[in-house]
Amino acid sequence: MKSITYLLLCLLAAIPAFSQEKDPYLDSAAVYFNEIKEAAPRLQAIWGHPLEGPLLFVNPKTRHLYANLPDTALGLQGTGPVYTGTLPKANNIANTAMQLGSHRWAMVLLPLPAAKQDRLNLLAHELFHRIQPELGFQGRNPDNNHLDEKDGRIYLRLELAALKAALRSATWQEAQSHLADAISFRKYRYQLYPGADTAENSLELNEGLAEYTGMTGSGRTKAQQLQHFESDMERFLANPTFVRSFAYQTIPVYGYLLHGKSAQWNRKLTIQTKLTDYFIKTFPITVPADLEGHVSAALKRYNGDSIIAAETTRAEQKKALIARYKEIFIVQPHLEITFIKMNVSFNPSNIQPLEDKGTVYPTIRVTDDWGILEAQQGALMSPDWDKITVSAPVNTAGQRISGEGWTLTLNEGWTIAKDSQNQANYHVKKANK
Repeated sequence: MKSITYLLLCLLAAIPAFSQEKDPYLDSAAVYFNEIKEAAPRLQAIWGHPLEGPLLFVNPKTRHLYANLPDTALGLQGTGPVYTGTLPKANNIANTAMQLGSHRWAMVLLPLPAAKQDRLNLLAHELFHRIQPELGFQGRNPDNNHLDEKDGRIYLRLELAALKAALRSATWQEAQSHLADAISFRKYRYQLYPGADTAENSLELNEGLAEYTGMTGSGRTKAQQLQHFESDMERFLANPTFVRSFAYQTIPVYGYLLHGKSAQWNRKLTIQTKLTDYFIKTFPITVPADLEGHVSAALKRYNGDSIIAAETTRAEQKKALIARYKEIFIVQPHLEITFIKMNVSFNPSNIQPLEDKGTVYPTIRVTDDWGILEAQQGALMSPDWDKITVSAPVNTAGQRISGEGWTLTLNEGWTIAKDSQNQANYHVKKANK
């Protein structure tokens, strides 16, 4: 009897050890915060402004937060160096910068990359976004839908091939020749698509400069930076679309090459800077008068025939997908939701432009005054980002509306209704209107 009692006592004493599972991210968050602190002088040297600041890590499975600062308004508690809490459901989870509680935070999803330099690259990128307003760069991420067109993709791929050749050059004179080709492909792309220069410039001033900051602040050696460009470009070319991610490739490479001429080249930029003109003047580069003739000859140096063939095949394959999306979001009955104070998170590497109708986001989460929309099989964002469309609802009862591949959780006081102009379609409205 004594031995049984003793055994039971031992088992009871062991229960807390088994039931209290250790937080897998608590210790690693402290390590990551310390890495940023150690890199702070290098990060400050990039813009002449401290990058280290309020930083949040979020576990996307649990919405659990890990912060480097306390914030009672956000419910962050602890004694440091890590303060914990839970991200409100009304806030989307994304790698971004946003005002939450008492601070403007850089938010980064867990888990972070395993390699320290990749972690610092990511963290410095998001910390740049946090201080963008202070630097005078009010970020805009316009869709560059021309980069999903056959010729748009061809001349972006040729530009990147020329940039890769410039990175591999043995002399500056050789690099300059490849840079002249890269800029020529870029300028020719702008001729083909009027307005592309403005749209691309906006994204490059936003995401391009952020990624240049990340690359420069990563602590990689010169050899490691070159290897990073090579491998990252290969991953990029495998993306389904280039529309919102191309700037992660162009500006870091141009910036790396400019850094050899002026370590603080980026501090001369403003939100008004036309980056292509700046590159032409600073490298310097002469753009050929016969741009079309130069491009036609130059593409042979960068495997252009193979690129053209691949993009021609891709364009044919995309026709069926575009036709299917048009049928779902435009022709067939659907639900259209107008934005009021929209906040959105999505995957930028798999979106699909739908001509002048907007852009399909295969996976997207939107929060607004009316509630939360979560789509896993596509939603159509309007060109002006003022509304979003999903397929027709299947379940319309209560506050949880759903359709094929999407769920809409409505806030109290909101409902869906048949459209007055087309009874097959629906829209979201206030319940008392």
